[in-house]
This record gives sequence, structure tokens and C-alpha cells, in this order.
Amino acid sequence: MRVIIYLEGPSDKLALSVLLEPLVQRKLQQGVMIEFFETPDGDRKLSLLTKVPIKAVNILLNDPSAIVIAMPDLYPYNKGFPHETYPQLVEGLSARFEKALHSKTGTVNARDARRFKIFCLKHDLESLILASEESLKVRLGGQLRVNWHKPVEDQNNTRPPKYVVEEMYRQHGEKYKDTVDAPLVLHGVDYQVIAERCQQCFKPFVEYLENLQEFEMSEVLWNPC
Repeated sequence: MRVIIYLEGPSDKLALSVLLEPLVQRKLQQGVMIEFFETPDGDRKLSLLTKVPIKAVNILLNDPSAIVIAMPDLYPYNKGFPHETYPQLVEGLSARFEKALHSKTGTVNARDARRFKIFCLKHDLESLILASEESLKVRLGGQLRVNWHKPVEDQNNTRPPKYVVEEMYRQHGEKYKDTVDAPLVLHGVDYQVIAERCQQCFKPFVEYLENLQEFEMSEVLWNPC
């Protein structure tokens, strides 16, 4: 089984690859290959929301054992279509996938629809950085002034987690570079601890991957619907 996860940018890909490496390797031993892909340059969130549903249709129709996961940031709101919450994001992105599937096949097969999954980073990747408070403290070499909401996924759209992380780096005389610092902070961090600190959106994503072989494989390969 191949699981293809589309993320917004290179920092998301690098950071999640590092954080979830133990899980990825464990699933590989069980016959499940998990791969991370970034969207092209430009407006990455808009690109993910508009192009990934079409890519997913093509992949799923050509590989009956594949699963495609779209995982955009929730921030910024209302990009591509109206949404300010995770359920609204799921609704809009599902509609785009079903439209693309119907355009390609003339119908919306329930089995194919089940193999397109939608999760999100709330509100962006840096929520996981804030949840890695101990590792972040080591990276910055000093005390942290915790000025963000807890749980970190409540750090909202007017001041998303990335803004908070950038401020902390500036306070320590450094500039935050997401493709370098995100994987550096998350390296060696227990992803299950982060999932417990990010229970709204990240934990369901982790649990889905953890349970994939036991539950989803039988559905994907054998469900006749």
C-alpha cells in the first residue's frame, strides 16, 4: 500500500519526515509506504486546494491500493473557498475532489472517495514547534517566554504559530528559517507527545497513520462499494 501525503511547502515535508520517521519506518515494515510531497512554488495553499484533488483522482484511479492525503495549513482562512474551521476545509476540499472524480468517471464511487483523506495543520506547521517546547528551548539556548495559547492549536489566525516562533527567534537575536529550524527542533522529539499536545487536528492524523494497516487496508482492498 502506498500513502501519498501532500503538504504545502518544503518545511512541512522536511519537518514531518523528521518527526514521523519512527512511524514511517514501522509502517514500512508492515507493507505501508508513506511518502510526503510539497506543492509547487507560488501560492502553495491555493495550489494544494486546487490541484491536489485532481492529482488524487488520477492516482487513485490508476492505483487501487493507494491512499492520497491532503494536509494544508488552516491559515490563512478562506483561501480558495470559504473556510475558517477544519470541518469547513474538509467540506470544501471534498467537494472539489468529488467534482474532479465525477468529471473523470461520470460518477462518484464511494470506495474511491474513501481513499481521499483530508487533514490539516492548525493553524500551521509551527504549532508543532510550539508543542515541542523543550526542544525549542534547547535550540534557542535559553529560557522561553511562553506567550502563546495552550493547547497550541488554539493559537489562532490573527497571530498564527509561525508568527510566535519568528518573534521568539528575534528575541534571541536569530532569524527563523523554517526549512532549517523546523526539522532541527523536531528531530528526536516523540511524535506521540506532540500528538497529545495537538489533539484537535494533528492527533487524528497520527492515529489514522498508526491504524492504517489494521483498519484501512481491509477497507481499501476489499470493500466492494
